[in-house]
Amino acid sequence: MKYIPTIGIECHVQLKTKTKLFAAVDNDAREKEPNTTVSPICFGMPGVLPVLNEKAVELGIRAGLALRADIAEWMKFDRKHYFYPDLPLGYQITQFDEPIIKGGTVSIIVDGKSIDIQVERAHLEADAGKLTHPSGADYSLVDLNRVGTPLLEIVSQADMHSPAEARAYAQELYNLMKYAEVSDVDLYHGNMRFDVNVSVAPEGASELGTRSETKNLNSFRSVERAAAYEIKRQIKELEIGNAIIQETRGWDDAAQVTKPQRGKENPHDYRYFPDPDIPPVSISRDKVAAVRKDMPLLPFEIRQTLGAARVQAENIETLLSDPEIASIALNAAKSDENTFLTRVVNWLIGPVTAEIKSTESFEWSQAELTVENLRIIAELVESGKLNSNGAEKVLIELLHNGGEPKQIADEQNLIQMTDSSAIESIVDEVIADNDKAAQDVRDGDMRAIGYLVGQVMKQSKGQANPQIASKLLREKLSS
Repeated sequence: MKYIPTIGIECHVQLKTKTKLFAAVDNDAREKEPNTTVSPICFGMPGVLPVLNEKAVELGIRAGLALRADIAEWMKFDRKHYFYPDLPLGYQITQFDEPIIKGGTVSIIVDGKSIDIQVERAHLEADAGKLTHPSGADYSLVDLNRVGTPLLEIVSQADMHSPAEARAYAQELYNLMKYAEVSDVDLYHGNMRFDVNVSVAPEGASELGTRSETKNLNSFRSVERAAAYEIKRQIKELEIGNAIIQETRGWDDAAQVTKPQRGKENPHDYRYFPDPDIPPVSISRDKVAAVRKDMPLLPFEIRQTLGAARVQAENIETLLSDPEIASIALNAAKSDENTFLTRVVNWLIGPVTAEIKSTESFEWSQAELTVENLRIIAELVESGKLNSNGAEKVLIELLHNGGEPKQIADEQNLIQMTDSSAIESIVDEVIADNDKAAQDVRDGDMRAIGYLVGQVMKQSKGQANPQIASKLLREKLSS
């Protein structure tokens, strides 16, 4: 029997506000001691009242625009009741039936095919804390630093039908939130976490199968592998006659399996009701228009621009890995010179990306990798004054320390000799000093040309143009 998998993803995006959603304390708990970025509100102390962070609402609007969604004209907050040690209030402040974002679309490409994944909704909510379970201990440690962190939970519709589609959706959601400047999207520290809902049903069935939810995945690879495992697990269970249990599961990355955690709750289990301490919020259309005006170009818009400039699709995806790099490529694409754009793209996806990845805590504020500087380097290369290795050295210097390309090339002795007469005199000396190699070339063994070119480069201290040197050597030794 053939089974059809269906996948939906809930993504929690940590908003990059300075303070928490309802308390004026530090929102960045990275590298902080446990239970230090907290307030009486975080501890659920009686008598304290939440105050909504206006910046979180603005970032929610930005996310909605990135998702091509409808921004609500008014929204409200609700209490979602459940008991857990990392939730001192005994309820989570979230949005139930009147969220900030309704609808939306995320476009992905899988196997060359464009697929639109619909977003059902996205709502603001305050995060819970963190529990740590020491190995071998009979207790758990509670860290409330994360309590009250502003989250946007983006809920997709069940529009995905393969692990590859799930991964592509998670990756594109990451790109959208990064480019819209909604979140730091630091996967390692949990700025984005994915809950993957999977069900399978026999082909032609009128209803979807019972779903499982694998929680708190923090990498695109884990999203794909957890979905693949769940599909295989559920099909196996159905084929031996077992029913699928609606449950929450966790991903064991070491074992590459999902494991059951608890039964999956339904909405009525949480006893939602409007939070009496937080009045409904009106979102004016003028506010939405102001945020829209401030929006940067988004990944799908960048793809369109670079694609129209005939940049290859796989290269565009590499460029998109860093907004600064993508911006440089976009500026280069404004030129009608195809050769120049191709050269710039190759530099950006090659030595520039490699250098950034290998540099710990790289800062763009020091770089001067402008299109104007790239054009100067390209002109030096095209004129033969700078070879490819020299160009890469200049690029790396511009990345770390800025400066002027020609001056950098001069100071590092990277400018090549292009004066044929000057190179010819060195070639004559090399031929005279290397009788055997010269005779080998005269006898048809062209492998010796490489050795002779190397000698020319050595005598010129690396400044002779090797193409000119090779051409002169061939002419003189063939006559």
